[in-house]
Formats: sequence, C-alpha cells, structure tokens
Amino acid sequence: MNSIKQELQNLIDSEYAKFNQKLCPDTKKKMLGIRVPVLRKLAQKIVKEYNWQEFLKQADDNYFEEVLLQGLVIGYAKIPIDEKLEYIKWFVPKIDSWAISDTFCPTLKIKPQDLPKVWEFIQSYLNASQEFYVRFAIIMMLDYYITDEYVDNVIEKLDKISHEGYYVKMAVAWTVCEIGIKFNEKAMKYLKGENHLDKFTFNKALQKMRESYRIDPKQKEILKQMKR
Repeated sequence: MNSIKQELQNLIDSEYAKFNQKLCPDTKKKMLGIRVPVLRKLAQKIVKEYNWQEFLKQADDNYFEEVLLQGLVIGYAKIPIDEKLEYIKWFVPKIDSWAISDTFCPTLKIKPQDLPKVWEFIQSYLNASQEFYVRFAIIMMLDYYITDEYVDNVIEKLDKISHEGYYVKMAVAWTVCEIGIKFNEKAMKYLKGENHLDKFTFNKALQKMRESYRIDPKQKEILKQMKR
C-alpha cells in the first residue's frame, strides 16, 4: 500500500488544500489538496489493480483525502449489497464533513433492486445524535429516493427530523428543494401545510427553490411570499 500513499503525496497541492479547508471548515482532518476527479481515478485504480480491502485497513484517517478515497473505493467496489452495507456501516463514523458525505453517497450507485434493503438500512441514521450520520441518511434519500415510489416516505421522514446541526438543516432544505423540482405539487402541499420544519430550514428550502432554474418564475414569486 506504500505505492498508494506515494501517489497521494505526489498529488499534493498546498494552495488547493488551503482553498478546500475554507470550503470544509467542519472537518478536523488535515488537507492534502487533491481534487475529487483525481481521487475518483485513483479509487478506480485501487479497486482494479490493488487489494482494496487491505487499503481500507491501512488507510490513514487523519487525512481528509485519504478518508474520502476510502469512501470512493467502497462505492466502486463490485460486491453484493449486503457486503457493501457492512462497509458503509464501517465508513459512516469517519464522515465529518458535508463534502465527504455528499461525494460518498452518489458514488455508491445503489441498484433499483437494492433500494428497499438500503432504505431500511438508513432509517437508524435518520434518528442518530451525530450530525453527519443524519446528513448521510438525508443525502442518501436525496440521491436515490425522490421517486414515485418513495417520495411520500421521504417527505414524512424529513418532517420528523429535529436535529439542530447546521449541515442537517441544509441537507433537509436541499432535499425539499429537489422534491419541489421533481414533484412540485407534493412539495408545495407540504410547504403550505402543517409541516414541522423550523424557520431556518423552511426558509432555506424556499430560497433554494427560488434559486433553481428548474422552478417556474411565477412560482418563485409565490415562494417569496411564503417566507416566514
């Protein structure tokens, strides 16, 4: 695994590390300054050419990029869903940044036949006390479950989230916005009804919808008047 660590060292960009640190002030990990597309290529190489399980065991959790690389490797690994869920369970406690969570989740590429099992898997994370456990579960809903079959369940789950973490609130707002884009009638009914969103999250959801080019200008005016 020394060759992988050497590759990471060769990719260090100190100036980008400073920039990325400002984007991810929540993480306590050290920044090397390696861009996500580069890490994706390296993760795919690890899965194809190395013993990726051994890499996961030896990876250094003190570095932001090395933790993210672990998540990407798990996402690209061609393994059965039950095994993948075990690796996800192992990885989630390492998440301490919106950037890791939001890059990790879509990389998992959950197959349609596995959605029911993964839905059950993420439920306990929605009720967790740890901010990024909850963020992980919300982003999973955002990435995979805003569909005809699941959207009503997603709205119900979002409405029950009461975590005070900033990154949880922002994830809820973002997901409500996405529902507003894909299932506009359902989102508007929810926002106009007796929802349990706090003022900050409610207004952020409206803001994100108003900022979206996929929302009709006339509706943006209505959303503007709904601000609490």
